[in-house]
Amino acid sequence: MLTVLLILIPFIAGLISFGLKGSGPKVLGIISSLATVVIAIGTWCTFRTTPDSLDFVADWIPQLGSQFRVGLDGMGVMLCLLTAVAFLLIFITIYSRNYEKPGSFYGLMLLAQAGLMGVFTAYDALLFYIFWELALIPVYFLCSLWGGEKRIAVTFKFFIYTFLGSLLMMVGIIYLYFQTPDHSFSWTAFSSLPLGPEKQKWLFWFFFVAFAIKMPIFPFHTWQPDTYEQSPTPVTMILSGLMVKMGLFGLIRWCLLLVPQGVGMWSDVAIVLCIIGIIYASAIAMVQNDIKRLIAYSSIAHIGLMCAAIFADNEQSLQGVLIQMFNHGINIIGLWIIVDVIQQRLGVKNMDQLGGMARKAPRMAIFFVIISLANIGLPLTNGFIGEFLMFSGLFEYNHWFMAFAGLGIILSAVYTLGMIQKVIFGESNELTETTTDLQPGEALALSLIVMMILVLGVYPKPMLDLVSSTTEVFNKVF
Repeated sequence: MLTVLLILIPFIAGLISFGLKGSGPKVLGIISSLATVVIAIGTWCTFRTTPDSLDFVADWIPQLGSQFRVGLDGMGVMLCLLTAVAFLLIFITIYSRNYEKPGSFYGLMLLAQAGLMGVFTAYDALLFYIFWELALIPVYFLCSLWGGEKRIAVTFKFFIYTFLGSLLMMVGIIYLYFQTPDHSFSWTAFSSLPLGPEKQKWLFWFFFVAFAIKMPIFPFHTWQPDTYEQSPTPVTMILSGLMVKMGLFGLIRWCLLLVPQGVGMWSDVAIVLCIIGIIYASAIAMVQNDIKRLIAYSSIAHIGLMCAAIFADNEQSLQGVLIQMFNHGINIIGLWIIVDVIQQRLGVKNMDQLGGMARKAPRMAIFFVIISLANIGLPLTNGFIGEFLMFSGLFEYNHWFMAFAGLGIILSAVYTLGMIQKVIFGESNELTETTTDLQPGEALALSLIVMMILVLGVYPKPMLDLVSSTTEVFNKVF
C-alpha cells in the first residue's frame, strides 16, 4: 500500500489544488510533498526488511489483460525517494514566490509528480505508458502557460519530440502484447517472452529512441536547451532533475531485460552516440554566456555518460549509473535553485552581466561553489563515486570508449570553473551591487542539498546497498 500512496498523495493533492486560491495551493504543496517524503523513506525502510510487501496488484482492465500492478525494487525506491525529495526542495524554494493562477500551477506540478511516481513503480506495460504520458502532459501546460517569450514554439517542439518517442514505444509495447500467450501487459509475461535475435535487433530501436529522446542523447537532444531556457525554473528542475531519469530508468528496466540481445548488437552504436553527445554538449557549454543554456548542455553531457555506462554491459558501470541518477538529480536541482535566485533578484541570465556576487551574497556563493564542484565529481562529494564506477565499467568494456568519454570530465571542469569565476568572483557592477543574499526558504533548500552532497560523498554505502539488489538481477544479462 505504501507504493500506491506515493502516487495517490500527489495525485489527489493536485486535483484539490485546482480549486484552491491564495496561499492554499502553496500550503497544500508543502504538506503533500512532506507526506510523500515520509512515505518514500518508509518504502526504503520496508525494502530493507520485507521488499515483497511493496508490491500491489488490483484488477484494472481485465478485458485487455492489464492490471494495476505497482512495486519497487532498489532502483525504484531510489528514484521515488529522489522524486519526493526534489519536489519538497522545489516547493520550499518557491514558497515566497507568487505565480499567476497558483491553483493551476501547483496542481499541474503535483500531477507531474504523480506521473513520475507511476513510471518508477509500474510493473504493467500499459500502466507504465499511461503514467509516462501523465508525467509529460502537465509539464507541457506548465511550460506553455508560465514560460518565456518563445514558450509556444519551444513547447510545441518539445511535445512533438516526446510524443513521437511515445508512439514508437507504444508500437513496441503492442507488438510484445500480441506475442504473449494470454495477451497480457504484465511485466512478467513480457520478460519471459522467447524473442529471437532478429526480433530483438529491430525491437530495440522502438524503445531506445523513446528513451533517448527523454534523456536526451545525441542526436535527439535539440529540444532540450530551448525548453530548459524558456520553461519557468521550477519546471526546468523537474525536467533536468527527474524527467531525464525516466529515460535512463526505461532503458534499464525495459531494454536491458526485454531485449538483451538487441542491446548487445547495438551497444557500440549507442555508446558512440553518447560520446559524441558528451563532447559536443561540453564544447557548446564552454562558449555559452547564458547560464541556463550552459547548465542545460552540461546536463546533456552528464546524461550521455550515464547512458554510455548502461551499455558497458557490466555490473560495476550499472551500479555507478544507479547511484549517479540520484546524485545528479540532487546536484542539478541545486544549480537550478541558484540560477532561479539570480534570475529573480537581477532579472538576467547572461554571465557577462554578473560577477562579484561573493561580496553581496556570500551564503549563495558558498552553496554555488560546493554544488558546482559536486557536479563535476570532485572527490568527497556525492558526484565522485558514481562517476568513478561508471568510468571503471567503461574501461572494462573498452579502453578507447572510456578515454573519449573522459574528455567530458576535463571539459566539464573548464566550463564549470569558468561559470564560477564569471558569476561569483571578479568585480561587482551596478547590477550585482543591488543583489541580496538567500531568503530563508532558499537557504533551507540549499542547505539540505549540500548536506546530502557531503554525506553521500563521504559515506555512499547506504545508497550503494540500496541499488545492489537491482544490479544483482542484471548479473544474468551481463
